[in-house]
Amino acid sequence: MMFLRVLMERRSLIYQMAKRDFTQRFVGSAAGWLWTIIHPLVLLVSWVFVFQFCMKIPPPAGAGGTNYTLYLFCGYLPWLLFQDTVQRSATSLLDQSNLITKTVFPSEIIPVTIFLSSLGSHVIAVAAAVATVRYMNQQFSALILLLPIYTVLLGLFAVGMGWIFASLQVYLRDTAQMVLVALTGWFWFTPIFIDETSFPESMRFLVHWNPMAHIVKGYRQRLLTTDLPSWQELLLLAAISVAVFVAGGIFFRHLKRGFADVL
Repeated sequence: MMFLRVLMERRSLIYQMAKRDFTQRFVGSAAGWLWTIIHPLVLLVSWVFVFQFCMKIPPPAGAGGTNYTLYLFCGYLPWLLFQDTVQRSATSLLDQSNLITKTVFPSEIIPVTIFLSSLGSHVIAVAAAVATVRYMNQQFSALILLLPIYTVLLGLFAVGMGWIFASLQVYLRDTAQMVLVALTGWFWFTPIFIDETSFPESMRFLVHWNPMAHIVKGYRQRLLTTDLPSWQELLLLAAISVAVFVAGGIFFRHLKRGFADVL
């Protein structure tokens, strides 16, 4: 498809923009990229204090240990990458409107560069999680090598959603606010604090068709357990991720025709 060809032809530009975005986020900061770990850790410690120490909620059976902090952290990592990509993509075209209106610029690469920029922070956090799990659980499964599969599928899904919301925001300026509200609700329908068996049976279909639920589960299994992945769930996740990626690309290309006039 045309938008895929554009992405391949512009891979050098994508790399340069992603690198610039990552570095500019910490310009003038003494801690620099360490803030990418500090922010989620502070939120995580707050959650652990409430749910583990105050409410004394144990991790579910089969969670790969008795440490609720690790269980929560490993589930929150992919959500943080997804949320950052989609939320920042929603306003990305307006933020880069000077490039879109004044030059012949492939605007479809902007959400891609946002994901790659966020991926840099994500890799740092995952490395910290791997080291912590290795130290505290004294185990390390070779199946962790499958983790990048889930990261790639997350990227396809997040970029596809980013394309849809970014293009809608150009015409409907309330889109970014609606995305923020939707992500809040989506977060609680994703088994991050709990596992899918804790949902009422009548609502478990929402978990089954929620790509982020499968990604969160995949991250936890790869980081905390030696369980083999469910290939049926992985195929379902791949099908949904690719479908959203393609649909988002088509949607973006269709609305792109009027960007220069509206912006």
